[in-house]
Amino acid sequence: MTRLARMAAVAASLAVVLAAIPANAGAVLDRVMAAKTLKVATDANWAPQSFMNDKNELDGFDIDVAKNVGQRLGVKVEFVTPGWDIITAGKWAGRWDVDVGSMTPSKERAKIFDFPAVYYYTPAVVAVHKDSKATKFSDLDGKVVGTTATSTFEAYAKQDLTLDAAGAPPFKYEFKPKDVKSYANSTTAFDDLRLGDGTRLDAVVSSLPSVRDAVKAGYPIKQLGEPVFYEPLAIAIEHGDKEFNDKIADAIKDMKADGTLSKLSVKWYGIDYTVVK
Repeated sequence: MTRLARMAAVAASLAVVLAAIPANAGAVLDRVMAAKTLKVATDANWAPQSFMNDKNELDGFDIDVAKNVGQRLGVKVEFVTPGWDIITAGKWAGRWDVDVGSMTPSKERAKIFDFPAVYYYTPAVVAVHKDSKATKFSDLDGKVVGTTATSTFEAYAKQDLTLDAAGAPPFKYEFKPKDVKSYANSTTAFDDLRLGDGTRLDAVVSSLPSVRDAVKAGYPIKQLGEPVFYEPLAIAIEHGDKEFNDKIADAIKDMKADGTLSKLSVKWYGIDYTVVK
């Protein structure tokens, strides 16, 4: 083999090796550290997880968690609020680095995302209007139920929910709606439910914290029965940056170890949701 041929062979072998390495390996972490800024996608209208407070600033449990992660990485945090369907679709293209928005990990979502850490577990419940005559879940058979689009609540209402993340307790379908109406967020679903029992909706499936917050805000709704399922909720990033994944995982691990995560849960929910009940 000539020297030129050997060089060509080496170059070809190197190309094969490089092709096997993800093109963006380390790229997100490098970008975050270079900019000293972690861009976090979350919801602006999902209290108490994330919402605009009286100072027109984002506040809530997810906001505090994201800020703590940023502190532990040594960077500031910048929030963006795209629609949930946009976040879960992937193809972020660098518009944000991470989702701290209470995403439920699943095998389907794992095709797009890595989940560095589950940081809490929340009960999913059914809310009805305070004037509802429903006293048990089966009373909602054949009724109209509202949920957040592309959420686990929507999947449950449509009887198409798969919880395959570690630590997720088993569940069963308690009712079969005639129609499932999907909304941009739980607040807009509650807005329709508050109009009256059966006016637009007969019930809403959402998180227990969101229902409690709506009741506290004066919505004429109430919880029906016990939680229908418990979902593990995780931080999500796109595939391809193990270093970034590990940094976030370490941050959440430290927050669990020093009690920060539990304190934040109690602060916002009055209950420690960071462990499975």
